[in-house]
Amino acid sequence: MRKGLVYFHTHLAGVLFESDKGYVFQYDQNYLDSLHAMPLGLNYPLKREPYYTKTIPPYFDGLIPEGWLLNYITKNWKINPRDRMSLLLKVCNDCIGAVSVIEQE
Repeated sequence: MRKGLVYFHTHLAGVLFESDKGYVFQYDQNYLDSLHAMPLGLNYPLKREPYYTKTIPPYFDGLIPEGWLLNYITKNWKINPRDRMSLLLKVCNDCIGAVSVIEQE
C-alpha cells in the first residue's frame, strides 16, 4: 500500500492511500479540529469519514504536471505515465499552489 501525506500550506490536512481496492483520502483529525481547517476543494468538504474512489481522485490527478514536463519526468525518472500514484508521490511534494503530497514510507 502506498501512502502520501497531504499538506495544505504547511498544515497536514490528511492522507491519501492506494490499496488493492482503490484509493482513500481522509482528513487528519487534528486538521479538522483546527481553526485554519479549509476544504481542499468543492468535492472534498471537511468531514471525518474517508472518501473512497476506484481510480486516483481527479483532484489529486490534477496536481500532476502535463505536456512537456510530464514527458520529461516520465522519461528521465523512468516512471510509467499510467502510474499516477507514483507520479503524484514523486512530483507533487512541491506543487504550485497550496496543496502538496509527500510520500510516506
